[in-house]
Amino acid sequence: MGDGSSDECTSDLGEYTRSRIAAALTPAAAGRMVQLPPGVDEKTFHPDSGGAAVRARLGLTDRPVVVCVSRLVPRKGQDTLIDAMPAILAAVPDAVLLIVGGGPYAKALRERAVKAGVAASVHFTGPVPWAELPAHFGAGDVFAMPCRTRRGGLDVEGLGIVYLEASATGLPVVAGDSGGAPDAVLQGETGWVVHGTDTSAAAARIVTLLGDPAARRTMGERGRRWVEEKWRWDLLAERLRALL
Repeated sequence: MGDGSSDECTSDLGEYTRSRIAAALTPAAAGRMVQLPPGVDEKTFHPDSGGAAVRARLGLTDRPVVVCVSRLVPRKGQDTLIDAMPAILAAVPDAVLLIVGGGPYAKALRERAVKAGVAASVHFTGPVPWAELPAHFGAGDVFAMPCRTRRGGLDVEGLGIVYLEASATGLPVVAGDSGGAPDAVLQGETGWVVHGTDTSAAAARIVTLLGDPAARRTMGERGRRWVEEKWRWDLLAERLRALL
């Protein structure tokens, strides 16, 4: 971050992060802030990343799959997805929630699925090697991670790069409204942003997408183009070069 001459700039993750940092700076310094978010490797995350093989290995080939790839902690919203599953299953009886990742919330989430009566429709992969993540994104029909802000704003999503990785893979996304997560979604174009604790809204968006292959394809294709147009690492590296 720069706070010297008028030629210096401050970089940030997104609008949420910018607004929080700007409040601590002088007006002149805040005015020089320029967004420089992390990027996505569109050659690694792409529609042909191997999702069909993952689905076959997990026995999910013929089932509509809602995938969530993230560390298992309360902020990420896997619990909201589990709570939404009864409504999702009422509309799409063969749907499955594929939860990819590990973390301290895993045991509580498994117990939650049992208590909700949806354990048979929630599959936990546990930790997955980074090299296999693109294929696990590709195993889904819809990507969902309804993250929410916790602890009075101290536990918040900076950006949510997983939404962009899902878009690069060609999936529509359902995101939460925590922090900078909405910056990673074009509302109504690449997916939808819902309140992270609104189980009904999450279920409604997921059911709509699972029931509309054309909408999934359109949103997925738009997301892929958006990543190629704005979020590629080479584009962001060139922006950094220009700032320097």
